[in-house]
Amino acid sequence: MRIKDYTSTINFRVILRIIGLLLMIEGAFLSIPMATAIVYEEKDWLCFMVTLVLTVVTGFFMAFGIKPRSPRMGKREGFLLTALIWVFFSAFGMLPFIFMENHPLSVSDAFFEAMSGFTTTGATVMGSISHLSHGIVLWRSLMQWIGGMGIILFTLAVVPMLNHSGGMQMFNAEVTGITHDKLRPRISQTAKGLWMIYIALTVILFTLLVLGPMSVFESVCHAFSTMSTGGFSTADDSIEAWDSTYIQAVVTVFMFLGGTSFVLLYRAVHGDFRPIWKNDVFRTYVGIIFCCYLLFVGAILYHGQAHSIKAVTLDPLFQIISTITSTGYEVSSFSSWGTLTLSLTFALMFFGSCAGSTSGGAKIDRLIYLLKNCRNEIVRCIHPNNIFTVRVNDRVIPHETVSKVIAFLCLYVIIIMIGGILLTALGLPLVDSFFSAFSCISNTGLGAGVTGYGGSYAIVPDVGKWLLALIMMIGRLELFTVLILFTPAFWKK
Repeated sequence: MRIKDYTSTINFRVILRIIGLLLMIEGAFLSIPMATAIVYEEKDWLCFMVTLVLTVVTGFFMAFGIKPRSPRMGKREGFLLTALIWVFFSAFGMLPFIFMENHPLSVSDAFFEAMSGFTTTGATVMGSISHLSHGIVLWRSLMQWIGGMGIILFTLAVVPMLNHSGGMQMFNAEVTGITHDKLRPRISQTAKGLWMIYIALTVILFTLLVLGPMSVFESVCHAFSTMSTGGFSTADDSIEAWDSTYIQAVVTVFMFLGGTSFVLLYRAVHGDFRPIWKNDVFRTYVGIIFCCYLLFVGAILYHGQAHSIKAVTLDPLFQIISTITSTGYEVSSFSSWGTLTLSLTFALMFFGSCAGSTSGGAKIDRLIYLLKNCRNEIVRCIHPNNIFTVRVNDRVIPHETVSKVIAFLCLYVIIIMIGGILLTALGLPLVDSFFSAFSCISNTGLGAGVTGYGGSYAIVPDVGKWLLALIMMIGRLELFTVLILFTPAFWKK
């Protein structure tokens, strides 16, 4: 009878215990910006100390003060834990912004900033970051780095007990994409493998940046925010502040790698390059960048903006890769390239790059599935009795998977529409409303200023900021993981 109860109800105790363990890990991460503030002799070390203590104490109580009657975790626990941990991390991660000495943020602004960081959206309510301490600036970038590969994926790598308790459900709920390949037999080994690649690329990027005009501190922050495709910077002018072709080129390469499936990168590091060249998604990723590059260069030449070789080589490539990977860095001359480049930017934001990467958007995988299924339906009008299949990477895709992709894309558009309508109801201008919802669900973080209307997230009312924070989380966890929590069927026995 007891076994039946455990399988029919949600095991909240084990969920709270795992959240507690994760909060203690977040507390360990908070020690890094605290130490940075101490080194730079900034008073904000105290706000990190207070946050660290509150986070660790709360985590310790949840992890060891609540004993679950069963360690069992099923699909429902996996979905609920995955969604809740992003909320908990943001709730405690926002505290330094509330406690900081110079221009502390309100609760609404701070939660928006933290959720934007962990989901690698890169949207901000701060008009300037020049007043921020080194500790706060580092914490903004570190949040993006933690969320880039995934909080749950990090948990699976460091908490082996989850191998036998809902690990696969959590892995599938957080990792982006349609289908998820295990690199190793145990899910924790797969998580460790992906995180090791992520860490190695971050270290390489830091080394290359520090060889340029950036300081050690600036290189660390940009390595975190670039590899996670988050886009937070240490300067108000972002990458443009260094006016360095070298820095721009290095960042472009690593944004591209951040938008590539880490499973492919893992196999390439281990000497297996065949999956990369044969992967339909990766080839489409490269093809989209190349085609957009030609169109961008044409637009730049047409509008007379080709003032240098860099203006028709690195600048458009940087902007395209920054957008398709949802990093959100922007070239200062982008607004003068014309409306064609702006419309292409919208398309790049919508689909993003490869599944299994740190980027946002609906993912190129789903674009391929959609186009091939549409082609089949058109041909079926002529040959109604023929059987057509969607084939990707030499594998036949089940009809159920194709249907789920179509449902995903429909929900994606519906959420943008609902978010835009609700923001207009709050008094936000029409373009700002829909573009903000679009930017947040794609985790790109570009403000409506990119459209030329000049809006920013600072003008969004508090209720709107909570709404956009929810949309950011829905986009990062790819809709179903969060939306399923709002269905009655999820909570029924």
